[in-house]
Amino acid sequence: GSQACARQPAVPSAMTGRAGAVANETDKTHTILEALQLSEESDEEFAYEELPEDPELQEDDEETLDDINRLLAEAKPQDDAGQRSSPGGGHVHAQVSQRPQVIDDFFRNFLIRHSMKRSLDTFQTEWYELQQSGKFKDSELEVVPDIYSRNHGLHEEVVMLRGEVEKARAVAATAKQTWDKFRKERDFHRMHHRRVVQEKNKLIVDLRRLKKHYEQYEPTLTELKHKYEVAMKEKMLMRLERDRFLSKVETLQKQLSQVQADTKDELAGTQENAAETSRRAKQAPWPSEDRTNPYANSTFDPARVADMKKTMTFRGHMGAVSRIAFHPKIPVVATASDDHTWKMWSMPDGQLVLSGEGHRDWVSGIAFHPRGSLVATTSGDATVKIWDVSKERCKHTMTDHNQAVWACAFHDLGDFLVTSSMDQTTKAFDMTSMKCRQTFRGHVDSVNFVTFQPYSNNVLTASGDKTVSLWDLRTGLCVQTFYGHANACNQAVFNRRGDTIASCDADGIVKLWDVRVVSEYLQIDTGHHPANAACFDRGGKVLAIASGDASIKTFNVEDRVFVANLEGHDDSVQDVIFEPSGDEYMLSASSDASFAMWQ
Repeated sequence: GSQACARQPAVPSAMTGRAGAVANETDKTHTILEALQLSEESDEEFAYEELPEDPELQEDDEETLDDINRLLAEAKPQDDAGQRSSPGGGHVHAQVSQRPQVIDDFFRNFLIRHSMKRSLDTFQTEWYELQQSGKFKDSELEVVPDIYSRNHGLHEEVVMLRGEVEKARAVAATAKQTWDKFRKERDFHRMHHRRVVQEKNKLIVDLRRLKKHYEQYEPTLTELKHKYEVAMKEKMLMRLERDRFLSKVETLQKQLSQVQADTKDELAGTQENAAETSRRAKQAPWPSEDRTNPYANSTFDPARVADMKKTMTFRGHMGAVSRIAFHPKIPVVATASDDHTWKMWSMPDGQLVLSGEGHRDWVSGIAFHPRGSLVATTSGDATVKIWDVSKERCKHTMTDHNQAVWACAFHDLGDFLVTSSMDQTTKAFDMTSMKCRQTFRGHVDSVNFVTFQPYSNNVLTASGDKTVSLWDLRTGLCVQTFYGHANACNQAVFNRRGDTIASCDADGIVKLWDVRVVSEYLQIDTGHHPANAACFDRGGKVLAIASGDASIKTFNVEDRVFVANLEGHDDSVQDVIFEPSGDEYMLSASSDASFAMWQ
């Protein structure tokens, strides 16, 4: 049995139904060909090995491709070779195939693989007995069906189909996500379309309502048009009558002038002499130069601007409030506005006392006479008006300037009034004769502000030519010019001692000048907005600046530190002033048509 086992080749294992048929035949009576004595020790010590492959099926390493082609050509029928040849007469490449496994080798390999030695011996014995006796049929010695090969192919096909299924699922998931996205977009656009349709319907309804409303005005418009045509006809008739009457008046005036010509020649000499005498008698004398400043050596506590808050806002003008001034004797302030009016208010309750109307353009400046009985106003209509407060009327109008007048200021004695104008000049008016006594020429741009040095005859001007100048009232000559600003100067003011000037320009720069040494000793940068005005407190230690950013910036010029930024206006602050008697509060005028109290 061991010899037979050694002769058989080893092939891949497989199971078929024929193995059961062979097993059933072992129960039958068998013929003994040769009796061999096998001891138990030999059975246990014998080591079975798996059969090797059939030598006929193994490829010879030394064979070449030509030998294999030759063997295949001999094995195949001649007609098959003819059919498989190419149309051009060429031969098909040879194919090598492995012979399938026979059924007895399958059982042997199976029993060896599972170490079933006794079963293998019994199978070997019975198999050769039956084979030698010829009891096996040819059909029973067939090869093992290639079930595993089929199963392997089906398994690979299943794996491939599963992969395709997974891919199909991924494609389906992506398609579902895309479909959901398109559905959401469709719903969004549908909703948007509905909203647009609703808005369209609403606009159509509004348009129809407005059309009906317009149709109601058609008769009224027709009637107004008819009235306008009638009024234009009447106006033309009145113009014709006016021209006729004017021609008559001109004729009468010529006749009257001819009659008066003779009498004028006789009285001309006497009238000129009398006028010259009266003019000299009515002119006020120039102020003396030997006066002293009563505040030169006085000291006052600085204003407490750090604690100030906006307590009240006064709205009485229809336009921007450009200037504000305190009455010299009573708690009353005057404001000038772009609405062509000026007004007086009682403090601190803000009751309206007086309103002045008469300028034909914006009112730019206002000043009280030192005795408080007169008010001077300047305007964009190139006039300066003197108002009598007690009589509530305009006392005199000065038209010496050619362009808009920006500011005015009274001398501390009250005999002279100085005004600055866009015509590049500053004029000094005699309050007795109401005539211009002096004209200061030297600036090459608009003179934006003018004021007196306290208790002196010097006039301070700030101009759009970036300079600040000091003039002598008596001679009209420029005493000193301060250079240093890079843009137009909006205002320049003295402190009460008269030794320091604060000038502000359109770049937001404020410079402090020492008049005694004629030099700049401090510069304050308030930001990118213009600095419109500045004001010293009573002691000259705190400077308040009206800024174009709707705030008031306060500085301690003695300590050279920023104190506080007061915000409360809605538009640019045009002017700021301290209460003169004790710095108890501060007033500010703004372009938002109001002025405010800070306390």
